Amino acid sequence: MLATLAIANYRSLRSVIVPLTELNVVSGENGTGKSNLYRTLRLLAETAQGNVIASLAREGGLQSTLWAGPETISAAMKRGEHPVQGGPRREPVSLRLGFASDEFSYAIDLGVPEPSTSEFALDPEIKRECIWSGPKFRPSALLIDRRGPVVRTRDARGEWRILASNLATFDSMLTQVADAEQAPEILTVREQIRSWRFYDHLRTDAESPIRQPQLGTRTPVLSHDGRDLAAALQTIREIGDASRLNQAVADAFTGASVDIGRVGHAFTVEFHQHGLLRPLSAAELSDGTLRYLLWIAALLTPRPPQLMVLNEPETSLHPDLLPPLARLIADASRSTQLWVVSHSSRLLSALQDDERCNAIELTKDFGETAVREQGLLDRPVWHWPER
Repeated sequence: MLATLAIANYRSLRSVIVPLTELNVVSGENGTGKSNLYRTLRLLAETAQGNVIASLAREGGLQSTLWAGPETISAAMKRGEHPVQGGPRREPVSLRLGFASDEFSYAIDLGVPEPSTSEFALDPEIKRECIWSGPKFRPSALLIDRRGPVVRTRDARGEWRILASNLATFDSMLTQVADAEQAPEILTVREQIRSWRFYDHLRTDAESPIRQPQLGTRTPVLSHDGRDLAAALQTIREIGDASRLNQAVADAFTGASVDIGRVGHAFTVEFHQHGLLRPLSAAELSDGTLRYLLWIAALLTPRPPQLMVLNEPETSLHPDLLPPLARLIADASRSTQLWVVSHSSRLLSALQDDERCNAIELTKDFGETAVREQGLLDRPVWHWPER
């Protein structure tokens, strides 16, 4: 489980260090930085897929994603005694992302490239990557160290050995170095990050594939857009927890049940509702009902990931469905770490009734995102590896 998420200089997140638990709920007014915090998790996930540079390019490049305010904000600026202005830089330009856990922790530092005649001269460079043991960075805990093109590992005697000496500045060591004997930590962290799941684009519109019969194979993991809903629900029935599935449906829709039908070789959802003579197909269901079934399929997965991220799961749901959704989320957080971004006060209230809930409310001051009521002594201990 992740214990800490750390970000420096990404959009409004000039310096944010967030403690994490099994169930993390992010809230705040519009424009406080919830989407930015969510995107940093996405960027970390892209690092393990080899796509972090391309992801930053789609956001406008490094210069567009960096903190746009001054390097430091003085108390006089905040009091209005001095204008908000920059000065000579004391630190190198960098975008830093990292997380800590009890086993292995990871950080990546991206910066501007050296002057070049290349047509890709605007691509950011990976200046440093580190993996260390335990949640706190210190030189003695460092296991894998990447500086520029060189990747080193510490052997059993504590001596450094070079794993790669010509790594491209746009490639992460997580994707380019795979040595199970000398550097198993890289493989462990890479697979940990690759197991993360993000659900922020579950389609329920009239043209959604979910509303049509779909060919299905065993599906322990619901796809990011939910197109394989019927197969995912049937997989839960066969190799997951069918009783929890039935209970989740009944908890949200009194007297209702869900079956999986067949149209030729394709699967289809059949929703049985009290008082109706026939089941309703996915094509007939409301957006809210269909979306709730998608959340059931995602959260009751027979193959729980290390981290699951839900972005505004209340979308299209009737307020009466939010307490059952909160119970479903809280139950799922016992087998996987959950990160929930929400605008719904009713969903937030229901989730915060769980004593394990870590409520992260964001605010913004002088364009900078901060965690409400988090003082310096409340922040988790975090040290960035220097370049």
